[in-house]
Amino acid sequence: MVTDINNLNNMHLDVLKEIGNIGAGNAATALAKLLNRKIDMDVPRAKILEFKDVNEILGGAELPVVGILLKVSGDLTGNIMFILKQQAAALLVNMLMGRPLDIVQEEFSEIELSALKEIGNILAGSYLSSLSALTNLKIISSVPDLAIDMAGAILSVPAIEFGKVGDTVLYIETEFSEGCARVVGDFFLVPDYDTYDILLRALGVNC
Repeated sequence: MVTDINNLNNMHLDVLKEIGNIGAGNAATALAKLLNRKIDMDVPRAKILEFKDVNEILGGAELPVVGILLKVSGDLTGNIMFILKQQAAALLVNMLMGRPLDIVQEEFSEIELSALKEIGNILAGSYLSSLSALTNLKIISSVPDLAIDMAGAILSVPAIEFGKVGDTVLYIETEFSEGCARVVGDFFLVPDYDTYDILLRALGVNC
């Protein structure tokens, strides 16, 4: 029987938060290796959201953001989004390129876009790898798509597709820091409708 996401209890949410915690830790490690510097991570926030509330979480439909979208296949199916505010994305690029951190560019070059896509791919991959290791499920991610636009515009495309499989997402807010520089990234795991059941059973939680 498919789990009613609205009725998930505290135990279910604690399991999902632990996935976020482990995934964020692995993502911080992967980011530190990529940037060749020490990266700290705050304990992530995790919650179940309705898709229509994602804009509000991000700060409004008109906020400029960088969005990275990957399709998930294998034993679990769905989509994962990694969304950065434009200033946070610029900070990550500057860290990667070894530039002063206070420069906020309005536009990104092809090289910078490629770097952002790779960062998103690595971070999302860290979450999915953690999920796969915890559940022993085969989870495969696609090549990422990247878009820079207002949050509402970026979310409008996946919203059409997500509407076919349900309107609930697992939201994980992760904050990375390096010295005084802080980067907040928002992960949204949007499983196909029956994937929550598969996930919770694999984790040994009764649905």
